[in-house]
Amino acid sequence: MEIKINREIRDYKETVLFGLTPRQAVCSALGVGAAVVSYVLFRPALGAEGVSWVCILSALPFAALGFCRFHGMTAGQAALAFLRSRFLNPRNLPFRTEPGTGDGAEKRKEERKQ
Repeated sequence: MEIKINREIRDYKETVLFGLTPRQAVCSALGVGAAVVSYVLFRPALGAEGVSWVCILSALPFAALGFCRFHGMTAGQAALAFLRSRFLNPRNLPFRTEPGTGDGAEKRKEERKQ
């Protein structure tokens, strides 16, 4: 019997159902629910193959919210960070050279010293 010990305490994830974290379990249930609802609604109109694609596409956002991580953030946290950086706190960072930097600046400094 082997006990897994994480090197970093922040890497610990509590599992509640089939090895899933609470966030993953809830998002999985929501994804299954969305797929079932889309199946019931679109089965008469689209047929078996069309409704299968609709079910996959309806469950995909919930899977992304529960399972995907970007730079250590969940998908919801990453989306909020993107919205904050683009719309709430946009910064215009123009490129400006400072006097005394750039091509030949060191050469001019040495010429002045001499």
